[in-house]
Amino acid sequence: MNSEPELKQRSVVSSFICSDAGETKVALFRRSEKVSTYQHHLAPISGSIESHETPVAAAWRELNEETTLTPRDLDLWRQGKPYTFADPSVGRQWTIFPFLFRLKDHREGGRGEEGIQIDWEHKSWQWFNPDTVKDDEKFGGVPRLKESLRRVWFEGEMNKRASQALRTGLAELKADHQSGSHELTSIALKAFGDVIAQMSEDIDTKWWETARMAAWHLWKNGRESMGAATLNAFLGLLADMEEIVYETIDSKVKLERLLTLLDHHLDKRKQIFMHIKRSFRIYLQFNILPTAESPPLPSLAILTLSSSSTVRDSILEAFTSLPILNLDLRILESRPLCEGVKMASSIFSAFQSRFPPSSDRHLELTVYTDASAALASKDVDLVLLGADQISDLGAVSNKTGSLPTVLSAKHVCPGAKILVLSELEKVAEPGVDSNSSQEENDPKEVLGCWVDSGTKGVNILTDGIEATGRGNMNYAVEVKNIYFEWVPADLIDAYISEEGTLDATAIQDEAQRVKEKAEKYFGQL
Repeated sequence: MNSEPELKQRSVVSSFICSDAGETKVALFRRSEKVSTYQHHLAPISGSIESHETPVAAAWRELNEETTLTPRDLDLWRQGKPYTFADPSVGRQWTIFPFLFRLKDHREGGRGEEGIQIDWEHKSWQWFNPDTVKDDEKFGGVPRLKESLRRVWFEGEMNKRASQALRTGLAELKADHQSGSHELTSIALKAFGDVIAQMSEDIDTKWWETARMAAWHLWKNGRESMGAATLNAFLGLLADMEEIVYETIDSKVKLERLLTLLDHHLDKRKQIFMHIKRSFRIYLQFNILPTAESPPLPSLAILTLSSSSTVRDSILEAFTSLPILNLDLRILESRPLCEGVKMASSIFSAFQSRFPPSSDRHLELTVYTDASAALASKDVDLVLLGADQISDLGAVSNKTGSLPTVLSAKHVCPGAKILVLSELEKVAEPGVDSNSSQEENDPKEVLGCWVDSGTKGVNILTDGIEATGRGNMNYAVEVKNIYFEWVPADLIDAYISEEGTLDATAIQDEAQRVKEKAEKYFGQL
């Protein structure tokens, strides 16, 4: 008896290029007879993911190899949920990782259509209206072409008002480089509410699938580098929504109850800070204050950076409610957006409001340059970090500068405690760690600081950046503007959360719970 031949497993990226000048169009490429599979079919830019690559790195590599386009010419606009299918005709089982890239025009520094220079794998290319792309023989696309596109082009799955609400929400999340992950999560929830309000169709199984996919996009395609909080907030919300969705009541009543539920979840989020502040105060009482020879503690020295509302409010609450007469607070400026300066200003303003000159409380506030982290660490009691994400192993993703700050403090002042103040919702599902792709941001933010301060040589660097990737230059010049970096768990003494002081084991348990809930609500999309 003959058995079915074993299919070879292949993980590939499918990268669609779109132009949003006026009506949105998507580019499809006619594969040449020289490729090994699906000759002469229409396809996005596709290719295998190498063992050492992340899917997004493979997508950028294939785009450059097959079209010459680079991040200068393209924005990564959306990623789609991966899926798997088998094609016995070519002996393959494919796992597809879809992406959608937006083509920049000349005003944005890109090359526009002129930058698309195809290689030997393609015979030609042309623009298509996304709604005209079909999964049939007549259209002539590769297998599951429409399915891959659907996963990044949700407009075809939703009514116009709902899809516009989702696009607006995603755009707001992508453009917001000031808010922390807690605030961004609230923005994502509000955007989701706007989407749900426009989904006036019958609330059935198909509606529920579309709603969950909208939540998935707001998590993955808003600001994924700060997305753990958004994921957890959605998982909690979807669990409550599910009960309403499957009730046997009128759809209009269901919609009203769902929108009321959304408002309830937004209100409930405001209480988290209060519990974290209490946890921090208790930690200080039992771990810092007893070390003083005679209370009240004469001085508490804290080093922090960036602009975390959780850290700011916890510091102010502790200083107000505990017997701390002198607070020596040191804050790194956190370039290029100088969020540390914003934090210092906010704390100073609050201190002036709460403590008049006649008060027995004294604040010594010092703002340090980022490069002075070692100097700022001298004799500190605590280093306080916020968190944008926490991995399942307890590593913390926070503002760039966090790792040098912690390493400096560990070297200069070994007795200092490294604390992370964070909501538990920032614990990510397993697999999100320091190997995750870094969020690259506009280098103009860095260049602007140099230009404004009159730094010499900026124009020469700018000319080099503009020439990089064009012609046969023998150099490459770029400026990196990376917002976040990871601090390993073994450098962290404790995690202060709304549920008290936790260790890395508790974080691991929480991450496993996140994984189980994410699989339930997003696993089958």
